[in-house]
Amino acid sequence: MPKIYYLTSGKTFEVPDNSNILRMSLRYDGDLPNRCGGGICGSCVCKIEEGAEFLDKVKKQERRKLGEELLSQGYRLGCQTFVSGGDVKISWTEEITNFVKKRKPDKLEKEEPTTVLKR
Repeated sequence: MPKIYYLTSGKTFEVPDNSNILRMSLRYDGDLPNRCGGGICGSCVCKIEEGAEFLDKVKKQERRKLGEELLSQGYRLGCQTFVSGGDVKISWTEEITNFVKKRKPDKLEKEEPTTVLKR
């Protein structure tokens, strides 16, 4: 089973495969800040210090709230991120949390419409 190291709070928990970072923090008192749990507020923004290869892919909501710059620096939203297959170390700061909470979501370019089959 993978471990999540909550470096900022100094807590580590062994978690089931495919566990959500925020849910595990709430369950085991990992102290990751949170408010909405749905990728809207940005309170659970965390930096992936190690183990990014053990995370699922970035969700649309994360792209909108964090933007490519923060994503490229290793930031993810704990409420949207799942751990599988290996250990992950995360940290967070009040400065980044406050910045992301105030940030307006980016508007993603609309995907090209797929061809609709007529019946």
